[in-house]
Amino acid sequence: MFGIFLNPWSFILVAIALIHFIRRRPNLFWLWIILLGQGLGALVYIFVEVIPDLGLLRDSFQHFSRAKRISELQQIVHDNPSAGNYEELADMYFEDGKFARARECYDKAISSRTDSPHPFYRRAICEIEMGDFPVAVGDLENVVAADPKYDFLRAQALLAHAYANTGRPEKAAELFAAVTQTSTISESLYNYALFLQSQGRNAEAREWTQKLLDKKYSMPAYLRRRERPWFRKANGLLKRLQ
Repeated sequence: MFGIFLNPWSFILVAIALIHFIRRRPNLFWLWIILLGQGLGALVYIFVEVIPDLGLLRDSFQHFSRAKRISELQQIVHDNPSAGNYEELADMYFEDGKFARARECYDKAISSRTDSPHPFYRRAICEIEMGDFPVAVGDLENVVAADPKYDFLRAQALLAHAYANTGRPEKAAELFAAVTQTSTISESLYNYALFLQSQGRNAEAREWTQKLLDKKYSMPAYLRRRERPWFRKANGLLKRLQ
């Protein structure tokens, strides 16, 4: 195995493979292939796992584009602090995963005249990411009242999740049951399974967790790669439930 250090190209291939493995966390057997196969094992891994992921690199390029636009918008809102400018800046922060900053900007973008559900919905997601479920309930209730099917029912599913985390299990159960009749969003299925576990309904929680895991067999490869974090969470939950 130490032979990888004798060949600089092998070392580079192994380093690339290990960095990708740590970031994407595919099946564990790949780690043994990389370490035991040295340069050849790393090369096989790169062809099978890394190259198909290259399509996801556009997210990295978009990050640099967002960073530039954020810098521009910061100057724009300094000169013209309009609701529209703050909302665009909030969206940029949101897409960059900077939920605290996004929330602050949505606060400034939303006024008594705001009738679009978009900023309320995005702000609610920021609040959930920050663990502020009681405030998220209010925003999501506004969104669902305006459009019950907003974001392909994800708004309702997030509202059910917020209810579950604010001591309202009856409302959460009712809303989750309605949403999962038609929605197959991985996040929604996982949150529903978590809720069922919290209610001591472990058999049902296992059933819904398995439904989430079963989705990957009918998904195209690029979607399976995007959904890996949810499959990983579902596998962890299933182990705890067993």
